[in-house]
Amino acid sequence: MGAFIVVLLVIFGLVIILAVSGLTVVQQAQAVVVERLGKFDRLLDSGLHYIWPFIEKARLFRLEGRYNRRIDLREQVMDFPPQPVITNDNVTMQVDSVIYYQIADPIRASYEIEDVSLAIRQLAITSMRNVMGELELDQALTSRETVNSKLRATLDEATDKWGIKVNRVELKNIHPPSEIEEAMSRQMKAERFRRATVTEAEGKRKSQILLAEGERDAAIAAAEGRRRAQILDAEGEAQAIREVAAAKADAIRATFKGIHDGKADKGVVAIKYLETLEKVANTPSAKLFIPYEATGVLGSLTAMAEIAKEKVDGETTKKLEG
Repeated sequence: MGAFIVVLLVIFGLVIILAVSGLTVVQQAQAVVVERLGKFDRLLDSGLHYIWPFIEKARLFRLEGRYNRRIDLREQVMDFPPQPVITNDNVTMQVDSVIYYQIADPIRASYEIEDVSLAIRQLAITSMRNVMGELELDQALTSRETVNSKLRATLDEATDKWGIKVNRVELKNIHPPSEIEEAMSRQMKAERFRRATVTEAEGKRKSQILLAEGERDAAIAAAEGRRRAQILDAEGEAQAIREVAAAKADAIRATFKGIHDGKADKGVVAIKYLETLEKVANTPSAKLFIPYEATGVLGSLTAMAEIAKEKVDGETTKKLEG
């Protein structure tokens, strides 16, 4: 009886152990492929699950030469050592790169390929040699973005059937042969010297242009100043001439008004006319043209002036005698 109880306890303990051993906790960003009797049954995502012992088991997933029951769904980084590649112009270079990939379908990644990392590595090396072989040395050195895009597209298309998503491919370093590096260094120095020379010449040219423009603007400003000064002087002289002419016109009008108001006789008019002729004749720059027909008039005016003078002298003499 006691032995029977012991056997029951042992069996119950084994059942408890088996029941507990079937509990499986899957972490976040992980997945587990479960097989039942050697055949795919279901995919476990994050959370608590139960796998029946002896009937079901988690399939082993191989990555980087190691087996694991849990598949990491996070983005993975694969670093490549420098690989020899030959360009289109027969230059051998050492190129190292980095690939960022992610397992998008754990089921296909488990059943379609044995070692995901090994397959990606070999495929990346082959694709890199094909892409770099289409480019010449200068293109390979200056077209990294193009090479990265072509490699990513090629690897993503090839690994799609494995359930792998290639997100990025980056070329870290490109090492051409030492003699080519020396030639490139000399070429770079020559190019920098040429750019410095061109920049210096361009600076001198711009400086001379600015200096010439400054001198031209100064000359234009000086000429404009002289022109405006001459204009102001001419306007001043014209204003003075107008004022003098206006004053003379006012004097003439006043004279004629006085003559008209005083009702002067012909003798006074003749005297004023002669005085005016005398002033005109005394002006150095004045020219007086007298027509032949006017000589008679001038003679009459002279006679009238003599009569007026005698009349004035006679009145003066009478005043003195009285």
